[in-house]
Amino acid sequence: MQTHRFTLRPQTAFGTPLVGDTLFGQLCWGFARRFGRDWLTDRLRGYTEGRPFLVLSDAFPQGFLPLPTVPGKFWTPQGDTDRKALKKKRWLPVEAMKSPFSEWQSLARNDAEAAEVVLKQNCVDTKVVKEILKRDGIPLQILRTQPHNTINRATSTTGEGMFAPYAQTQIWFHPDMRLELYAVLDETRVTAEEFVATLTDMGQSGYGRDASIGLGKFEIKQDETFSTLPHSKDANAWLTLAPLAPQGLGLDAKNSFYQPLTRFGRHGDAAVHSGNPFKRPLLLAKTGSVFMPTNHFEKRDFLGQGLGNISSACPEAVAQGYAPVVGIRMEKKA
Repeated sequence: MQTHRFTLRPQTAFGTPLVGDTLFGQLCWGFARRFGRDWLTDRLRGYTEGRPFLVLSDAFPQGFLPLPTVPGKFWTPQGDTDRKALKKKRWLPVEAMKSPFSEWQSLARNDAEAAEVVLKQNCVDTKVVKEILKRDGIPLQILRTQPHNTINRATSTTGEGMFAPYAQTQIWFHPDMRLELYAVLDETRVTAEEFVATLTDMGQSGYGRDASIGLGKFEIKQDETFSTLPHSKDANAWLTLAPLAPQGLGLDAKNSFYQPLTRFGRHGDAAVHSGNPFKRPLLLAKTGSVFMPTNHFEKRDFLGQGLGNISSACPEAVAQGYAPVVGIRMEKKA
C-alpha cells in the first residue's frame, strides 16, 4: 500500500463535510463513470475481507491531525485553563507527534488558531490575514443558512407541504484555506494517476449534497507520497483519521477510546433513482478514536473493515469501515 497526502483548496461552499467514508462512496461512482462498472467491480473484490484497494481519511486543516479522543487523565494538567477552552483544542500539529503523548493537549489548537496557521502559510498579504483575524477570530469554516423554494407550477408560487420554503446549511471556507486528505492506495489495483484523475473529476463537478447546483467544488494543489503515515516512536496504539468500524477486530476494549457515530447513509449518483435511496444505518467510531491491540502492536496504514449488506436497493454496495491510522505511544492508565 502507498500513502498519498493531497492538499485541497475549496472553491465553493459545501453541502456535505469532507469525511472519508462519504468521499469513498462518491469516488466509487466516479471510478465507475470514468473506467466502467466492471473496472470498479474488479477492484472491490475482497473489499469486505480486509483487502481494500483504497482507504480515505477525512480532510483536515493543512499541517494538522485530529487530537486523540481520550479521557482527561491522559493529559498533563494545565492549571486554571477553562475546561470548555480545552475541549475546543481539537487539532494537533503534525510536528507535535514528536512530543510525549501527555503534552499533546497543551500543543493542540482550536479552530481559530489552526485557521490562523493555515492562512499565514497561504495568504501572501499579511495585512489581509490580520484583518481576517479581527472578525470574531476566523473559524476554520463558517456555517450559513441558504433558503430554498420549490415552485408549484399550477399556482406559480410556493405553498404548503412539498412546496413550503425551506433552508439548508452550507459550509464556507476562506479562499486561502487549505485542507489535507490522506489516501492509502493499493497501486496494484488502482494507480495514483487513476485516483488523481477521478478525484479531479469530483473537484470539478462537485462533492456531496447540492453538487448539481454548484456546491462542493475544489482543486488539488499538491500531491505528496509517503511510504507510510507518520508514527510516533515505540508506538503501541492507532489514531484513526476517518470513521471506523472496529467491531470484531480483537482490540483491547479497556485501553481503546472512541465516540460512537451512527451513519444514516444515502445512495448517490444513479442509485438515487432506485426507488429506495436510503442505506441501512451503520454504527461507527468517530474520527480521532484511539485503539490499542490486545496482543502486539504492528505498524500499519489502515485499520477496520469493509462493510457489505448495507442496502436492499443496491445489494453490491459497500461502505468504508476502514480508516487510515497513525501509530501513537499512549501510556496505559488505571
